[in-house]
Amino acid sequence: MTFARPDRSIDPDTFPRMPSWVTSASTETLEDVAFLSGAALSHLHLVLGREEVPQALLRDRLALRAAEACVMFSGRQERAAELRDAVHLLRPGDLPGPAGETYLAWQRAVEGPVSVKALGRAVPTFEPGLIAMWLDAGKGLPVTRAAMVLEAVLMDAPRAETKGLILADAALAQALGWGHLVPLLAGGLKRADLRKRGDDLRFACHRAFVSSTIEAERLAADLARRAAHLKAVAPKLRAKGAGDAVEMFLTRDALTPSALPLPDRAARRLCDRLVDLGAIRELTGRDTFRLYGV
Repeated sequence: MTFARPDRSIDPDTFPRMPSWVTSASTETLEDVAFLSGAALSHLHLVLGREEVPQALLRDRLALRAAEACVMFSGRQERAAELRDAVHLLRPGDLPGPAGETYLAWQRAVEGPVSVKALGRAVPTFEPGLIAMWLDAGKGLPVTRAAMVLEAVLMDAPRAETKGLILADAALAQALGWGHLVPLLAGGLKRADLRKRGDDLRFACHRAFVSSTIEAERLAADLARRAAHLKAVAPKLRAKGAGDAVEMFLTRDALTPSALPLPDRAARRLCDRLVDLGAIRELTGRDTFRLYGV
């Protein structure tokens, strides 16, 4: 069996890396941590502009991480595997449960361009006018704006952590000129940070963006290599609809075979073939109710 070789243009030695002075620095002042968060976000901005990074897939996987963090903030025990099951194994008429709803909110938030209308689909319990008001509460540079939006939401709705974090990331995306929301803040915060206000909250947000941006850059590099390999093996696939299936894998964190545009048996065979080629992974470790992703 001949395997396609990974694209060496996305070698870890050539993909842009976060400067070591950002990844290893320790900070004690708001000014220092603000400088580091600006540097980290500037680097991520360049990474997100690279053509080989699968943008939708990156956002969808970061949405899973953000949902996992939000579920932990609420004191629940579900982690990534349970969140995937809660959403991807839903049957018609089933309810996803609180953890699944959190994950769905983040998925909806990253689907379309950042706008009040799109955010209204992610946080449907909030009126568009209220969303716009909170987004307008953010002033100043990008991270400060995100922190102010988060604070404004939590002041008005103390238990709306997930919604506040979604809107904070939306404010950051708008300030940076990103077309889509990129989930970053939740993954870098601690539960206690959500009780902070003023400069303490801004410090926590700067620190969170440093750590989460570093992780997002690493994930972007990994997904770029994996996506290149999937594209390289795609010509080997003969099943009708395989091309559309590959495109779905390049935009979704996880898929069931039944979600692919092929008959059920053909979809399962395609997934097994792609696993054999090292192009996707089986994510559950189960013999049934399997999920697959890049």
